[in-house]
Amino acid sequence: MFWARHICFGNDMNIFLIALIISMIGYLAIGWYAGRKVKNLEDYYVAGRNASTLLIVGTLVASFMSTNAFLGEMGMSYQGHGPLIVIMTGVNCMGYIIGALFFGRYLRRSRALTVPEFFGRRFGSRRLQSLAGLTIVIGLTCYLMAVTWGVSLIVTKVADLPSWASIVLVWFGYTGFTLYSGSRGVVLTDTAMFLLFSTVALVALYYIIQSGGGWFSSLEQLALYKDKPGLISWHGVVGDDSNWKTPVDGLVWALILGVAWGIVVAVSPWQTSRYLMARDEHVVIRSACGASIAMFLLYLINSYAAAAVNLSNPSIDPPESVMIWVAMNLMPTVLGALLVCGILAAGLSSASTFLSLIGFSSTNDIFNHGNDPDTQLRSTRHTIIFVGVVVVLLCLILPSNIFWITYFAGPVFASSWGAVAFMSVWSKSITEAGAFWGMLSGFFGNIAANLIQVFWDIQLPVYLDPILVGSAISLFTIIMISSLGEVKPVSEAFRKKLHQMPENINNKTEITRTLLWPKAMIVLGILVMVLMVNFYATPYVGAITKQTPMEFRP
Repeated sequence: MFWARHICFGNDMNIFLIALIISMIGYLAIGWYAGRKVKNLEDYYVAGRNASTLLIVGTLVASFMSTNAFLGEMGMSYQGHGPLIVIMTGVNCMGYIIGALFFGRYLRRSRALTVPEFFGRRFGSRRLQSLAGLTIVIGLTCYLMAVTWGVSLIVTKVADLPSWASIVLVWFGYTGFTLYSGSRGVVLTDTAMFLLFSTVALVALYYIIQSGGGWFSSLEQLALYKDKPGLISWHGVVGDDSNWKTPVDGLVWALILGVAWGIVVAVSPWQTSRYLMARDEHVVIRSACGASIAMFLLYLINSYAAAAVNLSNPSIDPPESVMIWVAMNLMPTVLGALLVCGILAAGLSSASTFLSLIGFSSTNDIFNHGNDPDTQLRSTRHTIIFVGVVVVLLCLILPSNIFWITYFAGPVFASSWGAVAFMSVWSKSITEAGAFWGMLSGFFGNIAANLIQVFWDIQLPVYLDPILVGSAISLFTIIMISSLGEVKPVSEAFRKKLHQMPENINNKTEITRTLLWPKAMIVLGILVMVLMVNFYATPYVGAITKQTPMEFRP
């Protein structure tokens, strides 16, 4: 009756509702299609190890651009911190390149089904594999809760459902999808949704700018915006009423968080596990370059768009709903509905990624279900159902806190995995005990630093960010423990095998294609700088110095 009642009214809200229904149906249809092609364990876990560059780029970006990116961080940009978000993103995007070159391609050579399995095989250690799997279950369960809350807020806003009903509906969608399709479905939907929300982000920017009188007019107004001085300056809003007292404080925060989240994208399981699906190492490197380009441009566009909304409505509450407000108030109804669907798509793609990884690690890394692939496949699906039920119950019982949980769950992998991941490939001296205790100490070091800030209300300086604290503790522990033991011959033999170049890498055509990507990044970087000078720096300085700003109109 609810759906019929709303559809019969024939107002704009109906179009948003219908768009959400159609997008959910499309989401499940892709899952059904992909699930039909799942024939074995490799199909379910790593998409048959045959994914193209486009598919890996799509899944890398879509699994990172969750509801926190479109709600939480766009809310920060709306409040005046967009430039710092862009700086932070520019730095952490380098994590894709570093991660692919120094960890990801070697990870793929291992032929492991999961990243924890790689650690276990590298050090000949079942306990290390189980520990890595356990961190995935804990960290990504928290992350999945945050994404579920975020997507359910969109459904509640658009469909006027009770929050509990929205949570259940969203949960049913991504759980049913993941249960049947596995990684094949995740990769396909991630790519489709990446293309969707990238397109609608550009369209949204156009309408936001037009509502402000055009590019140069809106930029001039934002540069002189009195309620939020410094709104689009390089440092954003600073001062006594801001999170940062001075521009230097803001810059230090952005750079340190950029490095910290660079480690996240370099080693986190929802990013590096995508490389296990790649057709070859060339795809790994090309997709890392493509993901870094796409991520930076998306954040640049979205951050400026969110800031520019102030010209239309400076009092959106809560700020996290800024892009939903844009969809419902500044854009034509159909296009606004697509924007909402794009935000929904970002959340659903992340949710399916996290749930699949939790299920895979629980079955493959924590519990031993034997060597029979069919048994393991059934066990994985049973685990996904169980985890899904636990997540939906937690979401219904616990109070939502999207921002804090997201910024805890993601970085915990950088602290626990970062040093172990890179040293597992490049260090001859790291021992199994060093890796195990280093991962464990980094995990709890990060948690301890977070708990100090949350429960004792002690604000640590930015250079003591929990990611960096945990990473430092992990590295120190690895060095100390490894110095007391000896490297197992089987462990060193596995490491040496990782550095043996696969025969299929020496394809001249593929090498030429791969080498084009770094060149494209350089050209794009120069182009972005030129455009920033012409369409941002010059008119911004002109507006600030009150030098006939109208002359900057085209």
